[in-house]
Amino acid sequence: MILRAAHLTKTFPGVTALADVSFDLRAGEIHALCGENGAGKSTLIKLLAGLHPHGSYQGRIEIDGREVRFRSSRDAAAAGIAVVYQELAFVGELSVAENLCLGREPTRFGVFIDRAAALAQARAALARFGVAIDPATPMRALGVGQQQLVEIVKALAREPRILILDEPTAALAEHEVEVLLGILRELKSRGIACIYISHRLGEVLAIADRITVLRDGATVAGFDAAGVREDELVRHMVGRELGSLYARAPGAPGAPLLEVAGLSVADDRGGARIRDLSFEVRAGEVLGIGGLMGAGRSELLMHLYGAWGRRIAGRVRVAGRPLEGGGPRAALAAGLALVTEDRRRYGLVLGEPIGFNLSLSALPSLARAGFVRRAAEADANRRFTESLRIKGAGEAAPVGRLSGGNQQKVVLGRALMTAPRVVMLDEPTRGIDVGAKQEIYALVNRLTAQGCAVLLVSSELPELIGLSDRVLMLHEGTPGGTFARAEATPERLLRAALGPAPAAEAG
Repeated sequence: MILRAAHLTKTFPGVTALADVSFDLRAGEIHALCGENGAGKSTLIKLLAGLHPHGSYQGRIEIDGREVRFRSSRDAAAAGIAVVYQELAFVGELSVAENLCLGREPTRFGVFIDRAAALAQARAALARFGVAIDPATPMRALGVGQQQLVEIVKALAREPRILILDEPTAALAEHEVEVLLGILRELKSRGIACIYISHRLGEVLAIADRITVLRDGATVAGFDAAGVREDELVRHMVGRELGSLYARAPGAPGAPLLEVAGLSVADDRGGARIRDLSFEVRAGEVLGIGGLMGAGRSELLMHLYGAWGRRIAGRVRVAGRPLEGGGPRAALAAGLALVTEDRRRYGLVLGEPIGFNLSLSALPSLARAGFVRRAAEADANRRFTESLRIKGAGEAAPVGRLSGGNQQKVVLGRALMTAPRVVMLDEPTRGIDVGAKQEIYALVNRLTAQGCAVLLVSSELPELIGLSDRVLMLHEGTPGGTFARAEATPERLLRAALGPAPAAEAG
């Protein structure tokens, strides 16, 4: 046994995050932690990683049978623990190479940073783990999935004894997930121990040796992964039976609420990232948007919301009226709402309370003569907190202290409080547990039943197929094909995402 945590209890004001939790890890083992958002998984790994120092919690942590008292993450790293967090921590203005070498930069004469050596080391590390990213690229220029891959490589390059991965595949495409799982199997064969947290239960059952389930801060089950069924694991996680996951209710779409014709958009470097794209979304309809990483899915939604790109051709109409630009304020006024993929960067003001974030986009409707009606704001915040089941220490709690899933619910609530006609969801279930996923799927059905149009971006093909009435696949910013629900098979969608076949293959 390489690591043992005994009777850990951690409290925050008004909340018990961990209640007498015990956990152990063996060398060469992949031990999965499962549970709903807010179950205590992230708090547990922060204790193990030294972010919550010794003395701020009750209980005991041992490595190799000896108690450790971490005062900081540096102490945990010195003991051989490396962590890749669900919410990424990198310096966006620095390059990939500079982030990979951060804290252990190669130097010349012991004084000057050797940038050529840093680039060479970064290039070798990326190649070793099969990640095709230019190490000279600024981190802020990468998509969330690519940023996730860089963070994983950074942790693996330090050759830890214990690797902790918190939702490592949430933003990865399927082929990248397979690469990561292959790397983990290779690390396991070398005796490296891994704590693996994921809401993708198929991955958990495929990769884990043992599984520990947390619920409401307490350990509720622990077992060997072999022979465990997914429905059994879900029942332990949520404490109840779940019905069909994708319960998309068929309906008759109404009039077009969003019309896009011949849209071409350039990025800040002047290059066209979206080219000649046309589609429409009708009232009561879900249009799924799929494609490989870099296909332009998130950029499309950000542009429609007025937050990215320069339109060089085409037109956009919302409920029959032109949407010419004007930024997010104009998009909100027209009836568009966006739930962004990167909630911490674009969706939340992390230092402000839950209530502040929920009502932020809806303040014009809650104001009179330029002054916010506090009673109306409080009532709206209470209704959305209850309906979305946001777990926290009251609406005054800083949103940055919530679990990732509850932060996502706040972003959803903020969008819905504007009473939109068109709701754009960019990876709405990234980092969300299976119970919360079903709540969001039910919410999508409620929105379409009320006459809203939904534009859904998802990297998970089963989710895209299960929730959408039609699916539009993008290939490098261009339309790869549109499929009715009955036609949308994984094989067809993947072929459309890959683009036209070469002439020889087509023949």
